[in-house]
Amino acid sequence: MESLIIREGDITKFAVDAIVNAANNALSGGGGVDGAIHRAAGPELKTYCRKQNGCKTGDVVVTPGFNLPAKYVFHTAGPVWYGGHKNERLLLQSCYFKSLELATEYNLASISFPSISTGAYRFPLQEACTIAVQTIATFLQDSHSNLEVYLIAFDTKTKVAYEKALSKWEQKES
Repeated sequence: MESLIIREGDITKFAVDAIVNAANNALSGGGGVDGAIHRAAGPELKTYCRKQNGCKTGDVVVTPGFNLPAKYVFHTAGPVWYGGHKNERLLLQSCYFKSLELATEYNLASISFPSISTGAYRFPLQEACTIAVQTIATFLQDSHSNLEVYLIAFDTKTKVAYEKALSKWEQKES
């Protein structure tokens, strides 16, 4: 799938229209990609986020990108993994889907995603990557969107998991 691109690196360095932040419900910044995005965007992001009413799990809140190369940050609160018995899969799918809907609504050309919920929230990596690829690929097919979607892996292990999920998707579709 040409419009779904996997890269390894620092999501805060990619010049896209919007980057997705794996945020916490309070939008307060934190560790991992959330902390990195807040640091790279500068203190204005934290100030702006404080004025929001947080973000429900599976939802998205849009803010300016401030000092990032991206115009927008789409903050999405991914689910904490509780063994798969608390709608974690559907909530993770919602994070991707709602972000893509907003990107289309905002008429964006490109968006980048981190691996949502696979760090401190303990979502199993391969399952999360499969959900990400399936949700994005299905959205792109169904919407006939020209949106370029980047899956940004912060390490080789995550990149390989994305590539495996994409390969399975492409095999299924052919």
